[in-house]
Amino acid sequence: MGNLMFAAKGLLQDLAPTLVFALLVALKVDPVITTAAAMAVGVVQIIALRLLGRQIAPLQWASLGLVLVFGTASLLAHDVRFLMAKPTLIYAIVGVVMLKRGWMLRYLPPVAEGRGERAMIAFGYVWAGLMFVSGAANLVFAIWFSSLWPLFLAVFPTVSKVALFAIQYVTMRVLIVRQVRAEQGAAQAEPQAA
Repeated sequence: MGNLMFAAKGLLQDLAPTLVFALLVALKVDPVITTAAAMAVGVVQIIALRLLGRQIAPLQWASLGLVLVFGTASLLAHDVRFLMAKPTLIYAIVGVVMLKRGWMLRYLPPVAEGRGERAMIAFGYVWAGLMFVSGAANLVFAIWFSSLWPLFLAVFPTVSKVALFAIQYVTMRVLIVRQVRAEQGAAQAEPQAA
């Protein structure tokens, strides 16, 4: 359970401004307050990380940039269609950022270091693919099924990401446990062979 919390904590930190924005939109909070709150969370998070001397990951910078740019555009545009299509651009940009090889390696718990890198790199590309699929689906609902868009936004992004997170967690756990057991078996067999 500790490894799950380790991975979830990093992802939640990276996406905090976006998650705050999505939550406030779902709660139908005033768009100005929603946008300002998400922008503030992103700025405060980066300032706090700087003050603590921690490294700021590319996904955190991307999340902050997206919240600031699209938040400002939302305030200026006052166009519902722009607001509905905006997540498509966000998904595309986040997907591009996620195409960076090895971006997920920072989520590996210490026990998995040296054992799960290849699988984590592969899952990084799977996450990028999910972002592109989510963006395309959002655009379809925003343009052709506008009345269903709020339901889509409330269900698909969360369910798809939770499902992929669960698949990744179980897969990585099985792979790492299998590899640790194989290493332990080899270590036990070594003294017997000598």
